[in-house]
Amino acid sequence: MLQQKSIWISSVLAVSIGLTACQPQQAEPEKKPETQKNEQADLSLKLIGDSEKLQLNLPECDGNGCPEISVERLNSNQAFIDQFIDAEILKQLGQILSVSPVEEKDIAAEHAASEPAASEVKSALANVETPKLKLEKATQPYMQAFLNLDKELKELSANQQISLMIKPKILNADKPLATVVLNTSSYLGGAHGASSQQYYNFDLSTQKQVQLNDILLPKQKAQLEKHAHEVFKTWVKDSKLANSVEEYEQAWKFSLSENFYLSQQGLILQYAEYEIGPYVVGLPRLTVPYDQLQTVLKKQYLPVPEPVATSEAATSK
Repeated sequence: MLQQKSIWISSVLAVSIGLTACQPQQAEPEKKPETQKNEQADLSLKLIGDSEKLQLNLPECDGNGCPEISVERLNSNQAFIDQFIDAEILKQLGQILSVSPVEEKDIAAEHAASEPAASEVKSALANVETPKLKLEKATQPYMQAFLNLDKELKELSANQQISLMIKPKILNADKPLATVVLNTSSYLGGAHGASSQQYYNFDLSTQKQVQLNDILLPKQKAQLEKHAHEVFKTWVKDSKLANSVEEYEQAWKFSLSENFYLSQQGLILQYAEYEIGPYVVGLPRLTVPYDQLQTVLKKQYLPVPEPVATSEAATSK
């Protein structure tokens, strides 16, 4: 009797498990419109993207003396930043390569002549022209100036390989500021090349560029300059650039850079070549730690302090 009862219980359990297994699986709950909107808002307050190389259509060249040029642009989810960086790339090219208005007009005429004659085709191309294609067209006068310079150096029997590189990179992706650095290096003959690092900071909520004055509390720029000058003095001493800071500043006087970004360590002040030191020091940067900036920077640009851990005993009281 006991054995029959056990068999009956086992049968009931088996049937129950089978029925449970046959039940249709519940579909995952769909995301509510509010959740989707929040995700989109979160993405709109982040800078997401990478650099992409421009197709510069340079003539083929073999050998160690061939000129090298590479220009990249930012391709991100923030169109206003991409456009801003595109304009800065053209500005950098204009500072490095000399292009006369006549050359620019001639190159534009050549480019227009090489396009298909049919107006319908031109109209179609104009409608699908991407920001990358626009920048590639705008760089053509500078590419030609680069090649002309290489040709002139070769005619002078100068066996030098000239080069130029421009590349943007995202440093900070979101709050308090999204930051893009534009790295530039070039060698156009002579004793040595040149390089630069320019930082651009943006408030994604207002879609505006943020300058150094914008992150400071009222009337605190002099205080920032004082702190930065102390960091400068330490840098001069640690680098052993002179017997004393006073002697060094007779040749390279300190100044407050407007080229900045907010790092985890503090406010980075970036300097150009020959700005506060000779060529040998490269691109100097000074870091003013946040503990010195509590009364200098606006609150939203200071790191959020970590919560202080409390013991169980203190909590229980």
